Amino acid sequence: MEEGGAVNRNWLLVLDGLPEPVSHARDFTRRALAAWRWLPAATPEGRQAAEDVLLLVSEVVANACRHGGGPGALVLDCTDDRLRIEVTDTDPAPPVPPGSGAGPGTGRRRAAGGPGGYGLLIVDRLARAWGWRPGAAGKCVWLEVPCPPRAGVGGGVRRDADTAAAGPGGTAPGTRPGDVRAEAVQT
Repeated sequence: MEEGGAVNRNWLLVLDGLPEPVSHARDFTRRALAAWRWLPAATPEGRQAAEDVLLLVSEVVANACRHGGGPGALVLDCTDDRLRIEVTDTDPAPPVPPGSGAGPGTGRRRAAGGPGGYGLLIVDRLARAWGWRPGAAGKCVWLEVPCPPRAGVGGGVRRDADTAAAGPGGTAPGTRPGDVRAEAVQT
């Protein structure tokens, strides 16, 4: 079920066909956070960062269940300064961004005042960057969050990547070829 890369910094969970994929994804993510020593958190900021990650994973996997034809896989890729979360699904249509009535070409519309529809708004508020890229059998929705401060290690997280300009080839730091960055929506 789990595949760890160097120092267990890259974790993969296949969700396709699992009952209750959101619960499995949260439990898997909680184990990864514990392995990376995000949990138990040493600071209130660290605890909030871990709780935010668990919420973000739940939202993106739930969106794949509800709108994407079902989740395929969850990838957690942790570096010293950021955690990248990726969830694949079988629907090639782009996610419907917060504040829009529909995604381009999706034919989906949000009911004004209706239940739900807040998952990507939560992602937009909590992630430092998010977007999607087409895949062979659907798409991958990705997001990134900064790593929490480590107790007794310089007092914080590197923030230079948060505001860095696009890198070589016009890609922003942390993005991969084919990524489409979502634009923040002012409300």
